[in-house]
Amino acid sequence: MRNQKTSLQSLPTLDIHLGYWLRLVSNRVSGNFARALQERNVSLAEWVALNQIQRWADMTPAKLADAMSMTRGAISKVLDKLQEKKWISRMTSEEDNRVQFLSLTSKGGRVLPDLAAIADENDEHFFGALDPAEQTTLRFLLSKLADIHRISNVPVD
Repeated sequence: MRNQKTSLQSLPTLDIHLGYWLRLVSNRVSGNFARALQERNVSLAEWVALNQIQRWADMTPAKLADAMSMTRGAISKVLDKLQEKKWISRMTSEEDNRVQFLSLTSKGGRVLPDLAAIADENDEHFFGALDPAEQTTLRFLLSKLADIHRISNVPVD
């Protein structure tokens, strides 16, 4: 019994694992941001979708679903909400009427900087304690890990 107790005590604690610290901070950062968006009746998925639509001129619902690792049905619901808010429009392709191209409306273009300011405030709240060089290093290291492990989908949860 003594050997079993000793071996259990020698097991590493959570706080020596980088994954623990990453998850601890990530949960708080993303949760705080999601709550700030919810106060403005915007979901995290809507925020990500708006950014992706702005970024790519030829964005389609299928490409957006792939980029966000969502099903076509789930992305359709997000797009319906954005269209109800008059933040996006859908234009049917002249070459193929089964294809729709997504774009921001002028209203969507005006709301995106306001939502980006929320993201900036959230970053400042959590990462402002780090000096600019430390922030750059953290961004570089996380980006490096994403590249090495081929993690490219935009997180929405």
